[in-house]
Amino acid sequence: MAKIYVLADKCSGCTKCSKECPQAAITMVDRGDPNKKTKLATIDLAKCNYCSACIESCKRFNAIVIERDVVAKMDGFDSYRGVWVYGEQRRCEIAPVVYELLGEGRKLADKLHTHLAVVILGDKVKPLAEELTRFGADKVYVIDDPLLAEFQDEPYAEVMAQLVREEKPEIVLMGATNIGRSFASRVAAKIETGLTADCTGLDVDETRNLLQTRPAYGGNIMATILTPKHRPQMATVRHKVFKRAEYENNRKGEIIDKKYDIQNIKIRTQFVKFVKDTSQTMNLSEADIIVSGGRGLGNPEGFKIIEELAKAIGGAVGSSRACVDAGWIPYSHQVGQTGRTVGPKIYIACGISGAIQHLVGMGSSKIIVAINKDPEAPMMKVATFAIQGDLYEIIPQLIKQLKA
Repeated sequence: MAKIYVLADKCSGCTKCSKECPQAAITMVDRGDPNKKTKLATIDLAKCNYCSACIESCKRFNAIVIERDVVAKMDGFDSYRGVWVYGEQRRCEIAPVVYELLGEGRKLADKLHTHLAVVILGDKVKPLAEELTRFGADKVYVIDDPLLAEFQDEPYAEVMAQLVREEKPEIVLMGATNIGRSFASRVAAKIETGLTADCTGLDVDETRNLLQTRPAYGGNIMATILTPKHRPQMATVRHKVFKRAEYENNRKGEIIDKKYDIQNIKIRTQFVKFVKDTSQTMNLSEADIIVSGGRGLGNPEGFKIIEELAKAIGGAVGSSRACVDAGWIPYSHQVGQTGRTVGPKIYIACGISGAIQHLVGMGSSKIIVAINKDPEAPMMKVATFAIQGDLYEIIPQLIKQLKA
């Protein structure tokens, strides 16, 4: 825990702290004393995230104080060893991000001179275990139970937490998928450790700390986060960030069956049914070509021309968040920091200005084609090929040429 406050007798009312605060948590208010004309810095604790930017700006006066509780290092810290990857699956189909985590997990495990393991939960999932060893896993923990047939937060989190307590890994990695984001936070809370979400970089230092790098403040800065006093160290990682692990046909690993009493786990939700999204004919995250539409389309009917171009070029349909929020297209098509992270060979952005949140989600594309009326749009500046003009004139010509 931490607390922050302003020393009124030291505050000069210079406003530097309020200008430097990235959360806009500091305002200047009248002191209520006719003898003191300078204003007093006041901190909104609901907005403050204790980043210390105000402390740096106030070095001349030292009028702002942050007091942090000293966190003791957990007991048995050095007994934690091993790098784990959560083998997310749905209906016995492994999520693509798992293979990327295995590639990066292998590097981390080799640096730490420890083993790489995968944890897979579900029903009738044991046949998947041997395949995962061929992608670099030294061990595969299998919890196979009919009650785990469909993903539900509470039983999955309880089982994973029990396994972590027993086996004591030092690092646990999960995909930043819909399941991973829901699941990882619950596990971290149960085992009382930290969690860094949406990482784009991972490494380890000489003291075995996991260096977890992620975009912060809308992608304007990259923050590297550590968990120096707790184990395991947990992180979720976005799809298409790391290189996929290599398949080794002759590789073998240890498969470990684990059993838990799932019947007694309190489950407050009920799985009703699985409804597949039929609006998306191609997996957006795996597509080599993506055609995305933005607010520049003007209306939801504009996605008809986007779909036509995608069909002509053999690509998937993507979207900016603005279109999803407006109800023009389902969320499963959203590209960006709060949607899918993609890295296709060709990304065609039609009527997308290029907010930083969107650029974070598709910036690793090999070729970016931007179609926009505004030559100053951020997307036009990062594009490999920028086409200035009306998309309703340009796209039909592209479709005509492709069909020809």
